[in-house]
Amino acid sequence: MANGEKSLRIGIAGLGTVGGGTLRTLRENAELLTRRTGCRLVVTAVSARDPGRKRDLDLGGLRWHEDARALAEDPEVDLVCELIGGSDGIALELVRACLRRGRPVVTANKAMLAHHGTELARLAESTGAPLGWEAAVAGGIPIIKSLRQGLAANRIVSVSGILNGTCNFILTTMRETGREFADVLAEAQALGYAEADPSFDVDGIDAAHKLTLLASLAFGGRPRFDAVHIEGIRHVSAMDIAFAGQLGYRIKLLGVARMTAAGLEQRVHPCMVPAEAPIAQVEGVFNGVVVEGDRVGSVVHEGRGAGAGPTASAVVADIVDIARGLRLPVFGVPASGLADHPIAPMTAHRGCYYIRLMVVDQPGVLADISAVLRDHNVSIESLIQRGRNPGQAVPIVLTSHDALEADMRGALQRIGALASVLEPPRMIRIERP
Repeated sequence: MANGEKSLRIGIAGLGTVGGGTLRTLRENAELLTRRTGCRLVVTAVSARDPGRKRDLDLGGLRWHEDARALAEDPEVDLVCELIGGSDGIALELVRACLRRGRPVVTANKAMLAHHGTELARLAESTGAPLGWEAAVAGGIPIIKSLRQGLAANRIVSVSGILNGTCNFILTTMRETGREFADVLAEAQALGYAEADPSFDVDGIDAAHKLTLLASLAFGGRPRFDAVHIEGIRHVSAMDIAFAGQLGYRIKLLGVARMTAAGLEQRVHPCMVPAEAPIAQVEGVFNGVVVEGDRVGSVVHEGRGAGAGPTASAVVADIVDIARGLRLPVFGVPASGLADHPIAPMTAHRGCYYIRLMVVDQPGVLADISAVLRDHNVSIESLIQRGRNPGQAVPIVLTSHDALEADMRGALQRIGALASVLEPPRMIRIERP
C-alpha cells in the first residue's frame, strides 16, 4: 500500500442481505475505519451460491470463488467473513479450514455456533485464530461485547430477552389490532419479516440458537442447544393477548437463561411480562436483551436485531477488533475451561402462570378446577370469569402464585380431562423481571 500503509484483506462468503451490507459498509465507511484501526480494510475476494444473480453491488476488481471453501486457501485473503448460514455444510467446512490455517474468521452464523461452538472455540484457540461472532445474536446490538468485555467484572445472574424480531412483530401487531396469529403471520411474510416457511422463527428455533450462545458466554459453559426448552408462538391467541392486557401484562417470546439450584435453566417460550417493564416496551421488529449482574444490576440493551445495516455493523465491529489486534476467548473463557453445567429440567422451573380454560358454564365447574389445583399445590392469585351463558362455552382465566412446573403440568393434565373443559388448557408463564 502507498506510504507503507498496512492493510487487512477480507474475503466475504455469502452475498445475501448481510454479505452485501458488509461489503457496502466496508466501502462507504472506509476512511473512518482506516482512522479507527490504523490500517485499510479491503475486500479482495467474494463467494456466493449463484454467480449469475443480479446484485446491486459493484464486484469489479474482486476475485470470485465459486466454492466458498477456496477462501481459506486464497493467498490474497487475511480474514474471512462467513455469511452463508446453516449449521453444517459449506459454512462449517469453510470456518474449520480457516481456523486450522490460523486465519481469522468473523461469522453471523448462530446455528453453526450453537451446534459446533465448543469444537470451533477449541480449534481457534489451538491455532491462535480469532473467531468473532457479534453479528450472530441480536443484529446491531453489541450484546456479545457487553457480556464478554463490559460486564466481565460481574457474576451474571441471568440473561433474558426478545431475540427474534419476526415473533416480536407478530405479537406486537396482534396486540395492537386484535387480529389472530395466522392473519398477522401472512402480513409479516408479505412485508418480508417472515420467510415463506416461518417455522424457524415462530417455533422458537432461531431464538433458541441465540440463547444457547448467550448462556454459554454468560455462564462460561459449553454451548448446549439440546438443553434448551423451546416453545413457539403459534398457540398464542388474540384472546390471550387481550386477557394479558386486562391483567397488566404483554406477551413476548423470551429466551431466558439463569443458574438455579437445579442447574442451568435455558428456555424459550411466550411469557407474560408486566406492561411497565423495559422489555415490554420493545416493540415491532426490535430486539431487547436484559442482563442482570451481581455488581452492575440490570442492564437493558435494545436495537434492531436484523437487516443489512444493523447486522453488517456487528460484522464490521468484529473486523475492527481483529484489525486492532484484540484477541479474546470465543466464549469468554479459554475453551479448555468451558464447564459442563448441570442442566435444570423444565419440570424444576418455579414461577407464576397464566391459565385460560374454555368450559361449559354450569354450576360446580370452578369448584372442580380449584380442587385439582389445590391437590397439586397450586394457589390461585387472580381469577377472571365474565358474564353468564348457561350451558355454553365461556372462558375462565386465572393466574397462580409461585408454583413448581411439574405440579402445574400435573394439574392441567387432570383439568383437561374434566368433562366440563372443552379445549386443552392454555398455559403461559409469567416472567417478572
